[in-house]
Amino acid sequence: MLASNVKQFEQLEETLLACIDKARIFTEPAQLLAYGTDASFYRLVPKVVVRLHNANEVIYTLRSCAALNISCTFRAAGTSLSGQAVSDSVLITLSDQWRGHEILEQGHKITLQPGVIGADANKYLLPYGRKIGPDPASINTCKIGGIAANNASGMCCGVAQNSYRTVDSMQLIFADGTQLNTADNNSVSRFKMSHPSLINDLKDLCEQVKNDSALSKLIKHKYRLKNTTGYSLNALVDYQDPIDVIQHLMIGSEGTLGFIKEITYNTVIEHRYKASALIVFNDIETACQVVSVLAKLPVSAVEMMDGRAMHSIADKPGMAAFIKQLDLEVGTLLIESRASDLESLNQQCAAVMEAISNYTVKESIEFTRDPSVVESLWAIRKGLFPAVGAVREVGTTVIIEDVAFPVQHLAAGVRDLQALFDQFDYHEAIIFGHALDGNLHFVFTQSFETESEIVRYSDFMDALTQLVAIKHKGSLKAEHGTGRNMAPYVELEWGKAGYALMQKIKAIFDPNGLLNPGVIINESSQAHIENLKPMPAADDLIDRCIECGFCEPVCPSRTLTLSPRQRIVLYREMKRSEQSGDSAYSKSLADTFQYQGIDTCAATGLCADRCPVGINTGDLVKKLRSLKYQQFAPIARWTANHFSTTNKLLNVGLKVNQVAQETFGSARLNKASKGIANLSNNGVQRWSAEVPGANTFKLKSTFNKLHGQQNDKKVVYLASCSSRSMGQQADNKDQRSLTEVTSSLLAKAGFDVIIPDNINDLCCGQPHDSKGFFDIAKQKSAQLETALWEASEHGKWPVLMDTSPCAKRSIEAFSEETVQQMQVVEPSLFVLNYLVEYLNITPLQEPIMLHITCSTRKMALDKQMLQLAQQCASEVIVPEHIECCGWAGDKGFTTPELNSAALSPLRSQIPNGCTRGYSNSRTCEIGLSHHSGIAYQSILYLVDEVSS
Repeated sequence: MLASNVKQFEQLEETLLACIDKARIFTEPAQLLAYGTDASFYRLVPKVVVRLHNANEVIYTLRSCAALNISCTFRAAGTSLSGQAVSDSVLITLSDQWRGHEILEQGHKITLQPGVIGADANKYLLPYGRKIGPDPASINTCKIGGIAANNASGMCCGVAQNSYRTVDSMQLIFADGTQLNTADNNSVSRFKMSHPSLINDLKDLCEQVKNDSALSKLIKHKYRLKNTTGYSLNALVDYQDPIDVIQHLMIGSEGTLGFIKEITYNTVIEHRYKASALIVFNDIETACQVVSVLAKLPVSAVEMMDGRAMHSIADKPGMAAFIKQLDLEVGTLLIESRASDLESLNQQCAAVMEAISNYTVKESIEFTRDPSVVESLWAIRKGLFPAVGAVREVGTTVIIEDVAFPVQHLAAGVRDLQALFDQFDYHEAIIFGHALDGNLHFVFTQSFETESEIVRYSDFMDALTQLVAIKHKGSLKAEHGTGRNMAPYVELEWGKAGYALMQKIKAIFDPNGLLNPGVIINESSQAHIENLKPMPAADDLIDRCIECGFCEPVCPSRTLTLSPRQRIVLYREMKRSEQSGDSAYSKSLADTFQYQGIDTCAATGLCADRCPVGINTGDLVKKLRSLKYQQFAPIARWTANHFSTTNKLLNVGLKVNQVAQETFGSARLNKASKGIANLSNNGVQRWSAEVPGANTFKLKSTFNKLHGQQNDKKVVYLASCSSRSMGQQADNKDQRSLTEVTSSLLAKAGFDVIIPDNINDLCCGQPHDSKGFFDIAKQKSAQLETALWEASEHGKWPVLMDTSPCAKRSIEAFSEETVQQMQVVEPSLFVLNYLVEYLNITPLQEPIMLHITCSTRKMALDKQMLQLAQQCASEVIVPEHIECCGWAGDKGFTTPELNSAALSPLRSQIPNGCTRGYSNSRTCEIGLSHHSGIAYQSILYLVDEVSS
């Protein structure tokens, strides 16, 4: 970087500090690399990253950049694939303050801020039977700002329900910091007065297009297809009012024309009834003929997959047996029909099958509403992208492109693409897509490590663009946005007149060229092969990561330090620098990574559930911790071998805490604790009033084998080590320990209780596993498995574990044979499956908070836990945006800032009159109580209170 540039960015940082907290301005190299990475295969490292809270900060940042002639790029979720969300200058990201929404007109409209995740918008609309039109595959991660700015579509929305067609109004911020609310007449009037030249220039462009019949015809043809190549030129044909033109040009502009502060959508109906079918034809040609027929019938989605695509998932669990027998020539259609009532749905499905009966069908699974079958069918489609990603060679990246052909060209387009893959040796490439729109995705793997590989990719792109845009008159980008990857080919698709129009649009809105330069409009013919992202081998646990960012919404540390994607980015860079011999840089990264990557990772594994290729970044972190903590292995081994003594020592400590609190009071203890923590640079754990007292309840079996009771309702009760040690915090209304409450509830339901022998020596191994002491954890787990096997009489009686993390750990660690024969159950499922039928439940007539732990989510028992809570209380609130509390075993004590960050959205979601919360992890409940201001206890307390 030139010295003048360095000075510019230093001056910018100083300017920004006048308005933005230092904690939200990032200039440290490792953070810039991590935060600057998106899902594309391009690598640009920003000089400054800012995380902004509100519109005033956006305006201030834009004006500060303009004053110094510094460019900037907006980033929402960073799931875009074409390089439109990376920057080597200033990257503007959004904090969680941008999640606002408002339901209008009984759900027929919804106003959304750009930080709202797409799936959350649909969740808000669900009670009204509505949804937003766009339905991108990344909807569980991508945000509204990105959906609108890229005109993202998806399987069902086509061209009729995308953002362009369903936008009602917008609030915008332009390059000069001016705001416009297109729904507010006063705002519109002010804008027209302050920006007359912009308004007049747009009027001139509309007139220019109107008078150019060839250009008008081209634009109309292009937008009969899905098309996101370049700017939305259809705005100049479809609208004459400059404000309407502005609003629709912003859709798909990829942050190059301004910032979308807020968007109001006209929503679409979410049909209650759905059915799916899978139909396999002998060849692509037949499948495409059927698509043309289906386009006239009541189907909402038709996904086409070529033979290679079906072959790629044939060996995956749950696939129909016939898939393995299919040859590479087949064409497969996955069809969905939707209706508001069951009779209509059945009629629609019958009409579709009747039309298909005119063609030769090779294999089929006819229309079904069975949830498990439907899920398995869509698992085929969803599994295609990861199927390629999972088998790629280390060092390669996965490239997914999307094009659109006129439907009448679809079969020829597929065949031409297949020939192109063979020509350029992309033999692993697969084709699938949204057939009703002629929109095809293709996935292949690519290395950029050698010049010959880069040339191969470039030559392929040259051939591809000629094939799609020239031969078949299709769209080079159908829904993924132009970005950098297709920028050199925009003129090829649109011609000189169309491209010149786009250049004028860019100049009108951004005369200084400071908004996301190089995206859509890029003068370099080599832009698609410049600034390529390295993908070095780092560790088998993470080498398959494609850096898509799907993991980020569920990560408890994402606002504190790093997300799983960002951890992998930094770790890869560490390994790359090691391999290149740059020891100073590698050490600097390692020093940063210790806290950012390792210490603040909860290692819950929720990221694996969202990852397309199933990567658990927590496994890498635990592996790295095992190296760090080896010096403490003797201590860990002693605690494992003397577990009963360890628990007694913990119990003594809790008793001391209880006495101290009673003697000195919470306020004085808290003040003293803060002082000690500050003096020790947080080396000494902070005390809080929610730290519990000691558990003095003595567990006893109520079943004696020697006396041979005949009661067939028996349960082995394994109280976790935390619930055996911990009582309640001082101000909890119910001061009974969890072990006492559980015993009470089991007795109430008429169950005899079996307590395993030597229970105080037993542990699932979770505390040791989380620190990376894998052998010790395995030892404790094996000991527990043996004890429970004996106590349950070889699986005759179910095993209740009173905390969810212990149940999850045990199910994963025990032998397959044991798990199959011995029922290990966490609290909610045990109550539902074993106790409810023996209890009379009178629900609480008040709201309660429910925290569903990460272990419950990992076991896919979140619905069951919610179901139980709803049986016990009139109103159950599951707070948004909290997938994991971040307590993570003992992180709540050792790294309290992780717990604080993870639970930051909690307190504001507790309604007036709500005084209690429930969960199923004793340690998690400490942090939940601390950060909510209300008492959290096990859900078993709730069940015991409302049942008789």
